[in-house]
Amino acid sequence: MAVHQIDITRDCCPLTYVKVKARLYALETGDVLEVLLKGGEPLENVPATAVRDGHAVLGVESRGGGIHLVRIRK
Repeated sequence: MAVHQIDITRDCCPLTYVKVKARLYALETGDVLEVLLKGGEPLENVPATAVRDGHAVLGVESRGGGIHLVRIRK
């Protein structure tokens, strides 16, 4: 299992999940993607869409300043 990171704090929906989905596609099964994102729509949509696509959301942490870290396992 490898851990990968992506920062989408400067992106807006729907581009946020497009980038996450492309990154997840490139990972091996069992790998974890750590996603830095803003609150609001990205925080609501990215975890929900990841689960809908068959991935596991391992956790969501606030990093302060409206930024969150979402861990997704492929």
